[in-house]
Amino acid sequence: MTGSGSGSEWLARYSSSLMGVFGTPQRVLVRGAGCLVWDADGKEYLDLLGGIAVNALGHANPFVTSVISSQLATLGHVSNFFTSPTQIALAEKLLALADAPAGSKVFFTNSGTEANEAAFKLARRNTGGSGAKRTKIIALEGAFHGRTMGALALTAKEAYREPFEPLPAGVVHIPFGDVEALKDAVDETVAAVFLEPIQGEAGVRPLPPGYLRAARELTARVGALLILDEVQTGIGRTGKWLASEDAGIMPDAVTLAKGLGGGFPIGALITYGPETSSLLAAGQHGTTFGGNPVATAAALATLHAIESQHVLANAAAVGGHLRAGLSRLPGVTEVRGEGLLIGFDLDADVAPAVVQAGLDAGFIVNSPGPRTIRLAPPLVLTTAQADTFLAAFPAILQAAKDAQ
Repeated sequence: MTGSGSGSEWLARYSSSLMGVFGTPQRVLVRGAGCLVWDADGKEYLDLLGGIAVNALGHANPFVTSVISSQLATLGHVSNFFTSPTQIALAEKLLALADAPAGSKVFFTNSGTEANEAAFKLARRNTGGSGAKRTKIIALEGAFHGRTMGALALTAKEAYREPFEPLPAGVVHIPFGDVEALKDAVDETVAAVFLEPIQGEAGVRPLPPGYLRAARELTARVGALLILDEVQTGIGRTGKWLASEDAGIMPDAVTLAKGLGGGFPIGALITYGPETSSLLAAGQHGTTFGGNPVATAAALATLHAIESQHVLANAAAVGGHLRAGLSRLPGVTEVRGEGLLIGFDLDADVAPAVVQAGLDAGFIVNSPGPRTIRLAPPLVLTTAQADTFLAAFPAILQAAKDAQ
């Protein structure tokens, strides 16, 4: 159906047929297996980005592939006038994994930004029990919640926001990780506080210890919602189902996507308890494709594989090994993260060049900042595979510096 061609031939066709919103693609990938991918010219790469934390089980996982094929051959799509067993079973599974109380609910979307759009609308419905409309929403400097208009209003980066202003009003960005700034901002006019337990696009920055607990106490005091964006950090990425688990709190809502479908597009908004779950009534939100039988079957298969194959333990162990190894490398000044969501800083502004040198050496990594590298590989990455990157990185870094 696609024909064949070299990488350069495909990229020429790309530039003449697709919008340039992503710039020029780095490579044309044609095949994957586990943590490896191959490009149109036959070159092999160790994928240490995983589709930006999406391919939780790697590429072409045989179990997930078989479940998707079987479901598509049985029932592919139904409108939301109907439901399906996979949709119901997945909602029940997510509520159990999130340790959500009775009366909690799930709304399915196609992506993380759509999950955050739904959460934004949920926040706009919150009056804090007073009946008075609240429109003020707190987010953090460095936040990334998506690129659709509501999610973009929550996103802090000016370069993303400015071309599309005016954005939905009421969002206030406060300093990252500053509890005193949070205390000053959260009052009876606030509808919700949106937080990422670890900011991925900002360079893998974990919130400081105690911040989530403080946010929970402050929002509960004034009737504001605490909404956690776990689109990138959820579904085992940090070695736990949710990165926020250790905080010992119950949020009002959590958004998920990325790793949830193991590569198949799906997102979710989980609302905790009957009061929050009733804020969006029939007809106030919807989606054509969200929660379709194939997407929910893919997510069920992904969750089953993560549980049955001890993937959470692997993510924690290999992630710890990789962070420890990175911290010992010359030219690496700081290592951050949890599980297999890792950011590390370099001693020079060469991160984009490191990405290119990494590709040349057969490794896929990402540079969210001029001296920061982000890793978000499949959760099934092995210690041996991690060690190949650790061994190769000094030469990659030197090549990047030489290219500057």
